[in-house]
Amino acid sequence: MQTTAVATEETPQAPTRTDICSAPPPRHPRPDGQDQYTISEVVAFTGLTAHTLRWYERIGLMAHVDRSHTGQRRYTNRDLDWLDLVGKLRLTGMPVADMVRYAELVRAGESTYGERYELLEATRRDVLARIAELRDTLAVLDRKIGFYAQAGHRYETERNGTR
Repeated sequence: MQTTAVATEETPQAPTRTDICSAPPPRHPRPDGQDQYTISEVVAFTGLTAHTLRWYERIGLMAHVDRSHTGQRRYTNRDLDWLDLVGKLRLTGMPVADMVRYAELVRAGESTYGERYELLEATRRDVLARIAELRDTLAVLDRKIGFYAQAGHRYETERNGTR
């Protein structure tokens, strides 16, 4: 992961490490400090089901989600960011067990950077291999499509008696 030192507005002299290779998180519906979302709102934002959100929490993929005084889950913008990352990891084909392991490493803190790096690098290699397989598959499809386009044109030409 490529990082760069960035000074923040709050502490212009103290640079922080920022991942410059990742896309910025999506714009949140509510500003920080007012970011309390019900499970139904998170379902609407993410497309995940309430069952999936509860399951993520149960297996340790989601950190503990705060609760209201009535016991309802209250998600934050940080939770939405995490769910966005989990969605990306799912798209890579990363096994759920590896995603849970990654979540555990994140919660364990900075001392796990090396393990996180290795886990993400292995996933990246898998994604690149899948991309190569898909490119090969696309080439086969393109050849077949080209064949049928030419064969169809020849058939129509012969059927209409024109050459």
